[in-house]
Amino acid sequence: MMRTILQGSLILSMFIFSGCSHKEVYKPENIKGTWESAGRLSGSIQQVSQSAAVLENGNLLAHDGEKHLKIPHDFKLINLSDGWIITESPESNLVLFPEDGTDTKVTFELKRGVAAASIQGDTVAVLFSNNEMALYSLESKKLLFKETSNAPIAVDARIANPYFLKELALFLTLDGKVVIVNTQTKQVLRSVVISSDELFNNVTYLNVIENNLIASTGSGILALSQKEAREKYELRNIAYTADGIWLTTKQGEVIALSPTLQFKAKKKFPFAHFVGISVQKDRVYVLEQEGYMIALSKNLLAYDIYNIDMKRDNKIFVGDGRFYFDNRYLEIK
Repeated sequence: MMRTILQGSLILSMFIFSGCSHKEVYKPENIKGTWESAGRLSGSIQQVSQSAAVLENGNLLAHDGEKHLKIPHDFKLINLSDGWIITESPESNLVLFPEDGTDTKVTFELKRGVAAASIQGDTVAVLFSNNEMALYSLESKKLLFKETSNAPIAVDARIANPYFLKELALFLTLDGKVVIVNTQTKQVLRSVVISSDELFNNVTYLNVIENNLIASTGSGILALSQKEAREKYELRNIAYTADGIWLTTKQGEVIALSPTLQFKAKKKFPFAHFVGISVQKDRVYVLEQEGYMIALSKNLLAYDIYNIDMKRDNKIFVGDGRFYFDNRYLEIK
């Protein structure tokens, strides 16, 4: 009996291994050419956040290019916000370095995991790893506001930082909500659900254009202005501009939506695994992990495919008109 069980387990393991080893990957039929790298960085990308990245030599990489500002070894980059480089130390303290390179370092001895943070003036908004939200005074370091929420079981590594809209602080929680707090009255004004999945349901993206808020998790997207609209997609990447929304999905699709989430167009690339998206002028550019860049028209009716010198394990950072990966970048302006 035991021998039969072991034989069955072995056959099952061989089947699983065989299935994984023959995983389908994207193979384009028509490639227009090679999109050459436009330049190089002083080191390979080691850490990536939504607003910046850190190179292996400690240099900071912002949306507008590499800065000769060093992030201490073993510090985690969280955000660039209001002139500050926000990091977390190995001791789980929040450490702020000025972007102008001066020595005015500020340390909040929190001794607890920080998931996200942003700054506006004297207000520091912090989202902790247990999904607790807090506001602190930058000058006095005093706690001004605290709100608890459901602790997550598992989260997507792409965690969106708090967002300030004048006197409002928008906390983008680890359980799929946008929590709006008045920084003057220290009161929660509203909590809006994007999606309610049990796992990997943290907010991964937020942008506001002309009073229209777009936020997303890995499984849904919210548009919030005078009305609320929601749609379910298994998202990989998203870009929102004044012209609309473009997103990529786990099914290898590129989808165009209006700012109110009305469907406009879709183009599918079988087995594609997209790792970056950027909208520039009249084109939508997407990176595919096997080493391709696809340049689509905004209506998704036409596209060209290019080879790029990228490996599937490279960390990707999307800058202003550039895709950064490894120790180089592509210019797409």
